[in-house]
Amino acid sequence: MEIFLEIHKDLPKESPGGDEYTRQAFQMLPRLSQPTILDIGCGPGAQTLELARLTDGNIIAIDTHQPYLDSLQSVAADSGFLNRITCLNRSMFDLSFPDTTFDLLWAEGAIYIIGFEQGLTQWHPLIKSGGYFGVSELVWLQDNPPKIIQDYWQENYPGIRTVEQVLNLIPGCGYDLVGHFTLPEQAWWNYYLPLAARINRLCALYANDSEALTVLENEQREIEMYRSYHDCYGYEFFVLQKRD
Repeated sequence: MEIFLEIHKDLPKESPGGDEYTRQAFQMLPRLSQPTILDIGCGPGAQTLELARLTDGNIIAIDTHQPYLDSLQSVAADSGFLNRITCLNRSMFDLSFPDTTFDLLWAEGAIYIIGFEQGLTQWHPLIKSGGYFGVSELVWLQDNPPKIIQDYWQENYPGIRTVEQVLNLIPGCGYDLVGHFTLPEQAWWNYYLPLAARINRLCALYANDSEALTVLENEQREIEMYRSYHDCYGYEFFVLQKRD
């Protein structure tokens, strides 16, 4: 666990994405006046800050890793958003907010932790009538990807579906689709290039630590899998509206 935290400490992102893709998803929404927003699994908070730039609303950002929250709080203060961004150490499995609290839920690269269907269903009551949900999810981009990548994701995220399967799932969870798009390769390298540089540095530092090297090799394998099979899978951003 310590080496995992060292690998991911202070990285700019903890999942594929970027400010331009947060904006692209947000621009699918109608104009929201002073919305109350919940950013679930905020990580280092790049999208939290972009949402603050895009809206005049108040944002609650939740994560269970306190260093992420501390860093986000500091950057929010430096950016003049301290009065509009509140950071809470809270699990997405038990959000404990009253029903119909939020105009907008947001979850970039995080819903896999609880599972897409469970997250959509469990968090549905938190959204105000007619409110919205922006969420990105790992998906298959091909119907029959090579066995090696199928086996990899069966081990690491067995809940992965095709885009069509996700679209078919959404109405039964209580939402209408506003729109969706696939994150381009650049969104992945926004995450992977800083991660790869960190892995290279730590491999030299932990050259004699077999346990640490195993963790580092697993992280590197994820990057190499994407490099080889990026046309088979990706992140899809879905913008949804609550159906009462």
